[in-house]
Amino acid sequence: MKIAIFGASGTIGQRILKEALSRGHQVTAVTRGSTKVDGVPSVPGDVLDAASVAQAVKGTDVVINSVGPRPGDDPEMVPRAAHALIEGVKQAGVKRLLIVGGAGSLEVAPGVQLVDTPEFPQAWKGIANAHRDALAVYRKADLDWTYFSPAIFIQPGERTGRYRLGGDEVLKDDKGDSKISAEDYAIALLDEVENPKLGRKRVTVAY
Repeated sequence: MKIAIFGASGTIGQRILKEALSRGHQVTAVTRGSTKVDGVPSVPGDVLDAASVAQAVKGTDVVINSVGPRPGDDPEMVPRAAHALIEGVKQAGVKRLLIVGGAGSLEVAPGVQLVDTPEFPQAWKGIANAHRDALAVYRKADLDWTYFSPAIFIQPGERTGRYRLGGDEVLKDDKGDSKISAEDYAIALLDEVENPKLGRKRVTVAY
């Protein structure tokens, strides 16, 4: 399968790239420049420009967006990227878009999202709200999209092959923790790439 990945050099994007390659997929990294990412061919592309997105992903089967704000970036680039990706993917004739999303919009109680709780760190609210806005954009898209929210805590770790999928609510284990390794998150996302079952919805991935 031909897969284009935006943000393949990031913490989660690297794991998605590695997982896709280990399964034999033909992967292209879409970057702001033209350098290779982990030895994988790259093409230049601007995630905020629909025409640039279309040119970069034309001829692929699936597009994965793992781009997030860099230090100093305006968090509002997240919903702006959502608009550009949707339009660009459609222009290119690509049918499927998978998004590495945020956890802040997951519900901790009916009608109460994580980002709106008193305990949520103030420093992260801007990015969390931007991801929530982007999810609203994807939900209106006339496209086969899947939005993957991680558990509350995601970081590099062990590749176990274990994970659970949920919907709009925070998933916790029997100890009350909500976590997932970036490696197992990548497994869940690539499983959906290969066996699509979750089109046009948000899912969450946790242990």
